[in-house]
Amino acid sequence: MDQLITAAAQALSAGDPLAALKRVALRDDPPALALRGIAMAQLGDLARARELLRCAARGFGPKEPLARARCALAEAEIALVSRDLGRSLQTLDAARRVLEASGDRRNAAHACYLQARHLLLIGRLDDAEAVLAAFDAAALPPASLVGRELVVAGIAIRRIETRPAKIALERAGRAAKDARIPALAAEVDQAVRAFVAPTARLVSRGVGRLLDLEEVENLLASDTLVVDACRNVVRRGTKLVPLASRPVLVALLRALAEAWPDDVARETLLRRAFGARHADEAHRARLRVEIARLREAIRPLAALSSTRDGFVLRPHATADVAVLAPPVESDHGQVLALLGDGEAWSSSALALALSVSPRTVQRALEQLAHDGKVEAFGRGRARRWIASSVPGFPTSLLLPATGISG
Repeated sequence: MDQLITAAAQALSAGDPLAALKRVALRDDPPALALRGIAMAQLGDLARARELLRCAARGFGPKEPLARARCALAEAEIALVSRDLGRSLQTLDAARRVLEASGDRRNAAHACYLQARHLLLIGRLDDAEAVLAAFDAAALPPASLVGRELVVAGIAIRRIETRPAKIALERAGRAAKDARIPALAAEVDQAVRAFVAPTARLVSRGVGRLLDLEEVENLLASDTLVVDACRNVVRRGTKLVPLASRPVLVALLRALAEAWPDDVARETLLRRAFGARHADEAHRARLRVEIARLREAIRPLAALSSTRDGFVLRPHATADVAVLAPPVESDHGQVLALLGDGEAWSSSALALALSVSPRTVQRALEQLAHDGKVEAFGRGRARRWIASSVPGFPTSLLLPATGISG
């Protein structure tokens, strides 16, 4: 590489894209195009950055697979930032193999970090952790090391493990300080603020209060029967009953848990579970069916008893019952929680992250847009969604996290 290319690359590594552009802005050879593309990505013009990187890859040609792999890696990172989650994993894996075969440990490690970040976004925590463990973090450049520690913290936060999350955030802060890149320091500060912010609302014996993540962790480790209305599970200690696919049962159980130790009238249960304003015999019959299903589902943790007016929750071997609810109640809270990261998401990326159909996400976005909670820009495949200012979001308890156990 010539001196201008070397100087531009060093400027990009230091987080100074303008200095890099001063050296290569008027050049159109493949190395210069690649560096210009990375500079434009750092400045936020992702569409132009992607175009420049593709031109650079074509210019390098098939005889320079290492240079093409580096371009593909940069383009995959842009896809990740753009929340174009459908293609980036395949691109990353192919680029990583070429980088490893060529002995480029630094960029191969960066590809692994990006893959772990992608898996975290879609809630595949075990897979993300496995990817992080498979490469040497010492090979990462300083900027990527900050991102790696934020991924470690994100995995711990979604698992509600506060101590490893704190340690990872502290390491991220030190790495950002060493990198001397203001944007990285701001990203770490944002992650720390999200970590200490209220993440759930506790309702117990008719009284509600906000909890941070550490308080949630302590509650879940206690002997309390917890109805987690954020993740739609009921748990006591390490025993857990998932109800994510059964929203009616969650609504019934939440109503019973909020009123505990008192009973809940049948009319109240009908209103909470079915939205029934006037109960008729069909509603009562449906309530009996759903109560029977709920009784069977929670049998390992609690029983349901009928009373003169309704039903009462009777937990096994515990002295307390609590409900964990989002800090701010909202329909389609998981969509809002993902959009709460400040990035622009496509509807297909949201569907992938939440493991639902694209049409389900589109209906949710349409309703949220009608309520003024999200905004859209672009058209067709380029259409992206961002969150408006919504107090109380994001909360880690609404983010996707597969394989969560006690």
